[in-house]
Amino acid sequence: MDAHAVQERTFRYGLAILQLASTLPRTRETEAIVRQIVRSATSVGANYRSACRAKSKADFVFKLSISEQEADETLYWLDVLTGSGFVTRSKVEALLKEGQELLAILTASGRTARASIRNR
Repeated sequence: MDAHAVQERTFRYGLAILQLASTLPRTRETEAIVRQIVRSATSVGANYRSACRAKSKADFVFKLSISEQEADETLYWLDVLTGSGFVTRSKVEALLKEGQELLAILTASGRTARASIRNR
């Protein structure tokens, strides 16, 4: 998958999480989760975009690792939302699937980039 396609997917993922966040009931508990999940989900795309403009392979790997961590954190917050009963698993199933796919893409890209640095 090319960088532009990943940028588009991470952007759409952030938007989808924003949409989910707007549907949650407004309680003290959900407000805390909403802040966290919105921050992490939008950070996936922002950091991937930054990685694509990296100054070096090492910079790319570093920025990509941040994107990977944020993708994993977003999955955590989705699990918190379903585990707490604020949303049903079926409501976020597509977001979980896309998040897992993005995490796999980012992880594989990072692994490939790290290997290319080692093999110089």
